[in-house]
Amino acid sequence: MTTAKPLLLELWREVGRHAGLSESAAQLLKLLGPHLPVAALVLVHLLPESHSAEVMLHQERAAPAQQTEPLRFAESQYASLLRWCGRREVSRGLPTSLVGLDLGAIEREVLAAPLHSGDSATGVVLFVAAPRKHFSQADQKLVDTLLDAFSAALDNHIRLKEMARLKDAAEADRQSLLARLGREALEDDIVGASRGLKPVMQRVAMVASSDASVLILGETGAGKEVVARAIHTRSARAAGPFIRVNCGAISPELIDSELFGHEKGSFTGAMAQRRGWFERADGGTLFLDEVAELPASAQVRLLRVLQDGRFHRVGGEKEIEVDVRIVAATHRDMATMVQHRQFREDLWYRIAVFPIILPPVRERLDDIPELALHFARRASRRLGLSPCEPTAADIALLKSYPWPGNVREMSSVLERAAILGQGERLAIAAALGLDAGAIRMPAAAVASASGVGSLDEAMRGHIEAALAQTRGRVSGEHGAAVLLDVNANTLRAKMRKLKIQPKTFKRAG
Repeated sequence: MTTAKPLLLELWREVGRHAGLSESAAQLLKLLGPHLPVAALVLVHLLPESHSAEVMLHQERAAPAQQTEPLRFAESQYASLLRWCGRREVSRGLPTSLVGLDLGAIEREVLAAPLHSGDSATGVVLFVAAPRKHFSQADQKLVDTLLDAFSAALDNHIRLKEMARLKDAAEADRQSLLARLGREALEDDIVGASRGLKPVMQRVAMVASSDASVLILGETGAGKEVVARAIHTRSARAAGPFIRVNCGAISPELIDSELFGHEKGSFTGAMAQRRGWFERADGGTLFLDEVAELPASAQVRLLRVLQDGRFHRVGGEKEIEVDVRIVAATHRDMATMVQHRQFREDLWYRIAVFPIILPPVRERLDDIPELALHFARRASRRLGLSPCEPTAADIALLKSYPWPGNVREMSSVLERAAILGQGERLAIAAALGLDAGAIRMPAAAVASASGVGSLDEAMRGHIEAALAQTRGRVSGEHGAAVLLDVNANTLRAKMRKLKIQPKTFKRAG
């Protein structure tokens, strides 16, 4: 017994050194060699939900073996095994329930001992003697002193398996979500980063590495959340959480609870303690979308958190400290709101440390071909249709449209075009409401960009839309001239001036 303490210390070191049971058990068996006549270890992990057990065999100079199918017990056998484990004693021979276990060494002498985690039995360890060797009474007592280390090794194995199971489940959920969204990754692609959004991405690169608050200004649907995620993923907080809060979608009565959390019983319906968005974003980025919609009371509390990094839950007395970076966004004219005292001036200065203005799609015409291709491919994956790419005529139609809903609207239009085309083509004209019988876009939406660009540009878009509908036909009963109510020769002259080629529209529509 003089070797018990040094051996136990070595066993605990090995258990702490290896997370996987196959590695730790092999080393434990090697350490036991000079102290016990043991040639093999068998670890049995009990699975109470199915009255079965996972069996792992470790032998000298042999790879670890594991049963592909769990060892199953009758209910009475399993109950008998649990009663035996409750004795917490090392015994010679196998427990009654394990007598049928095929070890390939069942003729040899075996010491069996139950393993526990707290008050619960987690498994059994079997020490199998070497051929023609026997365990002494001293060996049995030595094994009894080592059981805590073996229990810890099995606990590590159980936790590792549970983590792997949760990881697989999370990955399955992720893949399912990607399939529903028609994406290859959860992060949105920055389409146009090298063209229309190049100035935006340059400002993202400037501010990402700092912890400065960022305010993203842009129209609805322009992609403000995509830019916010780009700031987060390029920052030192990338490994932390990215929490998005739509400030305009939260009831004013609940906004304090949503942002800062609440204690149990702090108000009617508060059945349990709840962590708010600030706590959940600790160590990461909190994206406050539509921040201009925050009520005045929430603006006061938000200002304090930004100043001190501390707050109280609703109904709580304990002050909570967090480390959160704020990225805010809005489509409203906040400077005017501040002037009219609709938004706190001091909070404005706090969140607008580094403003980024996101241009609308109508000011990024060079990005439309890339955006259209991106959304067309996404739509085909999501809908399970044959991939179709937009033609030159499709791009011309898309460029002529004002896009009041920006990138979000374009995504919907391309998906609608893919559905209408049924995998054979992209029915862009029909998706935009230019075909006869199609659902028409609101007149206000079509006219929303009437003040942008020259008269020639507006005329170009109108002529190209007519040519797309007539598939490039200029004159005749079904020609573009009839649709536009102009003389065909006049239309041809205007097309020459604007350098519009009708042949590019032969496959449009």
